[in-house]
Amino acid sequence: MNKKKVIIIGGGVIGLCTAYYLTKAGHEVTIVERDTVLEGCSFGNAGMIVPSHFIPLATPGIIGQGLRWMLNAESPFYVRPRLNRQLLNWGWQFYRAATTKRVNQAMPHLRNIGLLSRKLYQEMKQDQDLTNFGLESSGLMMLYKTEKVGEEEIEVAHQANKLGIDAKILNREELHAIENEAQPDVLGGVLYPGDAYLLPQVLLQSLVDYLKDQQVQILENSPIEDIILNGSSVLGVETASEVLKADEYVIASGVWSTVLAKKLKVRLPMQAGKGYSFMVQDNPSERIKTPSILCEAKVSVTPMQGQVRFGGTMEITGFDESINLRRVKGIAKAIPQYLPSYKVQIPDQSQVWKGLRPCSPDGLPYIGRLSKLPNVHIAAGHAMMGVSLGPATGKLIAESIGNQASSIEVEAFGVERY
Repeated sequence: MNKKKVIIIGGGVIGLCTAYYLTKAGHEVTIVERDTVLEGCSFGNAGMIVPSHFIPLATPGIIGQGLRWMLNAESPFYVRPRLNRQLLNWGWQFYRAATTKRVNQAMPHLRNIGLLSRKLYQEMKQDQDLTNFGLESSGLMMLYKTEKVGEEEIEVAHQANKLGIDAKILNREELHAIENEAQPDVLGGVLYPGDAYLLPQVLLQSLVDYLKDQQVQILENSPIEDIILNGSSVLGVETASEVLKADEYVIASGVWSTVLAKKLKVRLPMQAGKGYSFMVQDNPSERIKTPSILCEAKVSVTPMQGQVRFGGTMEITGFDESINLRRVKGIAKAIPQYLPSYKVQIPDQSQVWKGLRPCSPDGLPYIGRLSKLPNVHIAAGHAMMGVSLGPATGKLIAESIGNQASSIEVEAFGVERY
């Protein structure tokens, strides 16, 4: 195989996983990161590996629900109204994607990439070059309080089983037999035994340590100021201090990928979906054992080394990285409604992590090579699924750069579909 020099723009989990697989294949890799590799959107992630999340964000019911949520300052979803051409275009494409037909078309592809990523994580767990990043095949519990949401989750469980993803529908008593300490105050739940979780900050550090051991150059605090073009190829990328050149380029900059794509005259519609998370000390006698989603509240719950990470909200507010404590309050207030043993105080702003999740209009990531600029790949648009889909994305990009057969069909993730 022809060994290549590759520049990856972006040092989040997608960029690091891409570097991991490219390095394993013998390519020479440089990572260029606008901030630092351990401070991005991936760091405060819930750490869930979830093939069960095969339904895209754009679904038929989300438009009406989103409009209702916008009236509540503490709701899980909010779009800041503004006259912005990119937002209006994204909203129109989101609306067009939110149909039963489009969702049904997307589900098998999200299943395939989710299952591939889980398999690759299991392989990474066995890789002696990586330190233990806490991968646990714990399953995922979807917890619901209302009959309406229960019906929706049970329907998703039936769809999951049809797609070959194991889903077990549990009533309150069956759920309490599993969560016999936390005793969630819910009507019931759905257990996805095949899901897993890990420690995202440990994963990122492990990948960084491995890549540095392999002489991968990681340039931090180096935002790309310009991209140098020559006809149908990129010649180099320019930072404030230097011009970097390679054979191949991978744009894996999260929501900022759309800004870089614009320099290439490529439409890559994305909006930043801001989310928050915070940690609380676990309750040893009434702890929750299984990573869970509090369905109506859209709050994630992940046990992590004697603590629990709670996360949630989706704020479409542009590149605004400020912390809206009203949204954080909404997360904190929801927790004891499901988990009475967790009397969560609203955290101080200093205790809250925030991240901008890169959301495509149809809920599918962008993964692949640009036809108009064949030495450029894009790996972005994973929304809340960056950690979950990181290895699969990195593997697929490495296969494409190495001119190898793809592990799965990638047409649905086409980078020029808009």
